[in-house]
Amino acid sequence: MKILFVHQNMPGQYRELLDWLRTQGGHELVFLTQRRNYPEVAGVRKVVYAPHHRPAKGTYGLSKVWEEATGAGYGAALAIARLRDEGFVPDIVLGHTGWGEMLFLRQVLPDVPVLGFFEYYYREFGGPVNFDPEEPVTAAAPFLLEARNAVPNHNIHVVDRGLAPTRWQKDCFPEAFHDKLYVCHDGIRTDHLRPDPKAALELTRIGRITRDDEIVTYVARNMERTRGFHIFMRALPEILAARPDARALIVGGSGTSYGKASDAEGGFRAEMEREVGDRLDWDRVHFLGQVPYPDFKRIVQISRCHVYLTMPFVLSWSLLESMAMEATIVASDVAPVREAVTHGETGLLVDFFRPDLLARQVIEVLSDPAAFAHLGPAARDHVVRTYDFLDVCLPQHVAQINALVPADRRIAL
Repeated sequence: MKILFVHQNMPGQYRELLDWLRTQGGHELVFLTQRRNYPEVAGVRKVVYAPHHRPAKGTYGLSKVWEEATGAGYGAALAIARLRDEGFVPDIVLGHTGWGEMLFLRQVLPDVPVLGFFEYYYREFGGPVNFDPEEPVTAAAPFLLEARNAVPNHNIHVVDRGLAPTRWQKDCFPEAFHDKLYVCHDGIRTDHLRPDPKAALELTRIGRITRDDEIVTYVARNMERTRGFHIFMRALPEILAARPDARALIVGGSGTSYGKASDAEGGFRAEMEREVGDRLDWDRVHFLGQVPYPDFKRIVQISRCHVYLTMPFVLSWSLLESMAMEATIVASDVAPVREAVTHGETGLLVDFFRPDLLARQVIEVLSDPAAFAHLGPAARDHVVRTYDFLDVCLPQHVAQINALVPADRRIAL
C-alpha cells in the first residue's frame, strides 16, 4: 500500500504504526512534516515542507490561528502536489487535523481517502482553560478558543473517517463530529515496556541508584501548569521532610508545550523554585531535563512512586507507559485520567488542587510499598488489555484503514 502520513512533528502519534508498517515491508511510506531534525528512517521517505506564509508576530488578532493553519495547509498542498506530479499518488492519507496541513488535501488529491487524527477541540469549560484559578483567562478567551476550532471544523469535512485516541477526547468534539470518529489509542508497546528489578541509573551527583532506593518520579514534556508541575513542587517539601531518604527525579524541559508561558525570570521552573525556597532539601531534588527514551524507561523502572499530574487535557503517553512498567501511580483525579486509572485498583487519584493530599498519598506509598504492591501489576494488566499496540490497537487501526481502500490494496495483519 502507498501511504502518505501528514504531521508537522514527525512521527507524532504515528510512531508505532509507522514503525510497524516499515518493518512489515511491502509498503511505500512517505511522511510529510515540518520537522527537519528528525533522523532519516529506513523504509520511509521524509518530505519536509515549509508553511507558505507566517505573518509577523503581533500584527493580527483572532485570525492568527486560521492564518497560520492556512499557511501550513497551502505549504503542505504544494508539497503534496509535487509528490503527485512525480508519480506518488497514495492509496490513503493519514494525518493530524489540528494544525492545518490537511485543509487543502481535496484540492490536490480529490479522490484519495483520508483518515484524520482529531486530538482536541478547544472549550471554554471542561478543559485546561478556566480550570486553575491561578491562571485567569481574559474576556477574549472564548473567542480565541473558537477561532482555534475553525481548523477541525473545516477538517471534519475533509476526512472520510476520523480517529480520537480516547473517549474523553472524542467527547470534547461536538456531536456533529461523532459519527465520523472512532476511538482507539495510538497504542503502547507493552512488549517493550516491562518492569525490571535490575534497573539502575547513574546520577552525576550521587552515583548509582536502583529500585532499592526511595525514588519519587515526575515526568512531563515540559515543566508547566497544565501538567501540574506547580502542584508537585508544592507537595515536595512535605514529602522529603517526612521521608529523609527519598529523592525526587524530575524529567521535563523548561519550555512551554501548553498554555501560557511564565513571565517570571528563568521561566516556570525558576518561579516554583523561588516559591518553595528553603523549605526544600535541594540536594535530594534532581532535574534531569528531557532524557532519551531508554533513560526514561529506567527512571520509571526504579521509581517507588510515580506522580502524574495534569489538568483535564490530552492524556500523556508517559502515564500509560509507566503503568505498563508496573509503576505505582499517584495521579490527579480528572476525567481523562479516570479513563485510564481506577483509584485503588490500578493507581491512586488525588485532587489536583491539593498538594497536601498529594504529599500525604506519596508519603503513604513510600512508607509502606507492600501495601500498594498490587497496583503496579494491575495497572500493567489494564494497559495490556486496553492499550496494547500489537494486540488491541493495531488491529482496529488496520481495519479502519482497510475499510477505506480497495480490497487489493489492504494491509495484512
